[in-house]
Amino acid sequence: MIDLLVIGEGLSGLMAAYHAARAGLSVRVIGKGLGALHWDAGTIDLLGYLPGAHDSLRCPMKQLGLLDPAHPYHLLGEATLAAALAQFVALTAELGLPYSPAVVAGENSLLSSPLGAARPVFLAPAAQQGGDLGSSAPMVVVGFKGLRDFYPALIAENLNKLGYPARAAFLPYQLLSGRRDANTVHLAHELDAPARRAKLAAALKKLLEPGERIGLPAILGIDDHPAALVHLEQIVQAPIFEIPTLPPSVPGIRLVKSLRQHLLQLGVRVEAGMEAIGFETNGGNNIQWVETETSARPLKHRAKSYLLATGGILGGGFDSDHTGRVWEVVFDLPLTIPQQRSHWFRPQFLEATGQPVFRGGVPVNRRFQPVRPSGEPVYANLWAAGGTLAGADPIRERSLTGIAVATGFAAAQQIATSHALT
Repeated sequence: MIDLLVIGEGLSGLMAAYHAARAGLSVRVIGKGLGALHWDAGTIDLLGYLPGAHDSLRCPMKQLGLLDPAHPYHLLGEATLAAALAQFVALTAELGLPYSPAVVAGENSLLSSPLGAARPVFLAPAAQQGGDLGSSAPMVVVGFKGLRDFYPALIAENLNKLGYPARAAFLPYQLLSGRRDANTVHLAHELDAPARRAKLAAALKKLLEPGERIGLPAILGIDDHPAALVHLEQIVQAPIFEIPTLPPSVPGIRLVKSLRQHLLQLGVRVEAGMEAIGFETNGGNNIQWVETETSARPLKHRAKSYLLATGGILGGGFDSDHTGRVWEVVFDLPLTIPQQRSHWFRPQFLEATGQPVFRGGVPVNRRFQPVRPSGEPVYANLWAAGGTLAGADPIRERSLTGIAVATGFAAAQQIATSHALT
């Protein structure tokens, strides 16, 4: 029997598995599908907006006291939150995929979105940090004729409207690939090849005007990304940065691949395509096993402890029906989501305070154990982390990856402590 079974292979599940394995626990991760990082910009967004506010936050750590008392950041406390982020920065440096904060410590950077909007980011991979809109250096946003879902003219136009100097330029698609139909992941693999990068760099150098930095779609390599970025900048002799594209997200996939490889080195198996469909208790409040669907009979996974990290209603961790009932799909845990459809949404779709259906989730105590309305833990050996948790609207707040990193860290600490005491 292993010590910990993590259900969900998104960022919160992988971070919890990492910290638990580092604490000496035997860990396995199972997941139904790909985590949200495959659709995310690959940055760590701590807190971009307060509920009801239109302006982005500059210093998120100083605004935590304004959040709902049930928010996961309140349960963590500032010291644990800061420790989790520091551990993440150290981990990504060890992985060779370093993330860094804004130039001014404790502040959000403003980076360009795929539409040229300014998005607040707390930690960013090096390749995106070069596009910090706090820099006065002008930008040339370079696209490729025929590349889908990346629009340099639109990005440059919107950045100019916001007061950030930018222009658009285009290069032939054939510099990236000989394939007629390739997505961003295919193109990133193409740019792992030094010869392909050298041709691209030569073309970029001809476009460059004095003082400019170059913004490219986030396709600068998958397996050899750090070397690809350095190689291009050495030839072009100018700063180069990546702008996230529409999914699939190459920066997110890079992070997932690196984390999974590192977990494997720590002895942690990460198994995709395993949907948890049932569980059994010992007749009391201890979970004995969780079973996953297979082509034959269900497969039972036995562990001393379990961590739920399956995400919220947009991540597939919750389901609903036409009556308005919403339920957590593995353990049918209590939820704070309204159980009447008429209470899910407010009249205005873009309501500044968000929608109740997206703010609800699994309520937990300060040990990150799911609790009943009375405050009593539902199961003694179950914890939860990430987008599953109640008290936040992580998409509206731009806090999804920050919550994932911090609560994965905190839940793993609590689990390791409980094992040490038994």
